[in-house]
Amino acid sequence: ILIVGGAGFVGSNLALEFKKLFPGLDVYAMDNLKRRGSELNIRRFKAAGVNFIHADIRIFSDVLIDDVDLIIDCSAEPSVLAGSDGKADYLVQTNLLGTYHCLELARINKADFIFLSTSRVYPIEPIDNLNYQENDQRYSIANDFGQGFSEKGISEKFTLIGARSLYGATKLASEHLITEYIDSYGINAIINRCSLITGPWQMGKVDQGVVVHWLVQHLFNGDLSYIGYGGKGKQVRDALHIKDLFNLLTIQLEDIKAHNNEVYNVGGGIDNSFSLNELTHICEEITSKKIVIQEIAENRKGDIPYFVSDASKIYKKTGWKPNFSLYDTVSESADWIVKQKDILKGIFY
Repeated sequence: ILIVGGAGFVGSNLALEFKKLFPGLDVYAMDNLKRRGSELNIRRFKAAGVNFIHADIRIFSDVLIDDVDLIIDCSAEPSVLAGSDGKADYLVQTNLLGTYHCLELARINKADFIFLSTSRVYPIEPIDNLNYQENDQRYSIANDFGQGFSEKGISEKFTLIGARSLYGATKLASEHLITEYIDSYGINAIINRCSLITGPWQMGKVDQGVVVHWLVQHLFNGDLSYIGYGGKGKQVRDALHIKDLFNLLTIQLEDIKAHNNEVYNVGGGIDNSFSLNELTHICEEITSKKIVIQEIAENRKGDIPYFVSDASKIYKKTGWKPNFSLYDTVSESADWIVKQKDILKGIFY
């Protein structure tokens, strides 16, 4: 099994969990170590018996290895703000050219392929234009539901017409490429459109990994802002613990042909949804700290007021559902940060 983006938050956790569950499996984690903190996982890999490959998926010769049975593509420049400075080269080459290289590796090796896509493939304006109710703490979708959206959130049937950010565009383009490789070369592949994934060992930043970022700022008395939508922190997302994602992948891999060429929304769903306001209250309770949060009324480009994954399709297909609550996930992440405080110096504080 080859996990590309293997030293990132998602990839490293998946690599370690696969090796733990299947000790006899050869697990390879491939990464270019660009993201600060990813280097900390090399020691974890060595202790667990996971093989690390320092490589860059933008370079095909780096990716070209033999005897691969399964490729999990977690590699991405994950920021929605990526390319907004006029520099989109790294984003496009990593997220799209990198996926092409991984698909070529799958074709050559006749390997199965799992692609971790993103909820950001859904376009911004149609989400913005939904009819929302504004409550004391959060937004919610009003009761006039339509194609692809309901009280459960946004499903795979939601429109894909419209701009979605350069990041979302690279992931959607990769999805189309995967579909063509399934049709042209007969590979087995699954596309999982993941919502916000979080948990211990996530190096959260302001533009990606918001749950851990919010928690860290509370723990170390940092700076936070409610940005956009009046600066009230009512934007809503849903969170999924990394171990819940791993559990889903093990179910899918039990019979990959049953899921071949399927696209699934994968997330914590409405039961694990939260506004920034609500996340603040959870962080205050867990850390016993309260910090001043600035209010910036102006919207930031690429932001949306609401995204909750309606994962009914994968629930019905597999019986899988998330086990970890948002509170438990934040609490576990806080314990990790405190225990690893020394090695996280310079990354978080």
